[in-house]
Amino acid sequence: MNKLSICIALTGAALLSGCASQTGWAPTVDTYNDPKAFRLNQDMQECQQLAAQASGGTAKEAAIGGGVGAVAGAAGGAMLGAIAGNAGTGAALGAVVGGLGGAGQQGLESDKRYKSAYNNCLSGRGHRVIR
Repeated sequence: MNKLSICIALTGAALLSGCASQTGWAPTVDTYNDPKAFRLNQDMQECQQLAAQASGGTAKEAAIGGGVGAVAGAAGGAMLGAIAGNAGTGAALGAVVGGLGGAGQQGLESDKRYKSAYNNCLSGRGHRVIR
């Protein structure tokens, strides 16, 4: 696997992690007849922090997924490349494709865990979250 492939995979992971919505997303809460509506802002801040901890962070998870995907992709690409006559090129292409796929998948999973944890936290504190 060459340095260019690694750079491309890591750049793709960074770009994909930037697409995650953890930083700007907030659940919709129905405050009608909510006896705890006065606590909503404080609860949202606390639940946001807890959800970020529970999800592992999208950028970190995408980077991990990108690394794992790049290694797996390089191995698979090398095998296919060897059959075609150039294992190095196959490994490089496999690393790029695997890295981007792994980063995207991990980033999306982390984002999903974040949203679920945020919703569960607010619901656990007595707020009606619209799902």
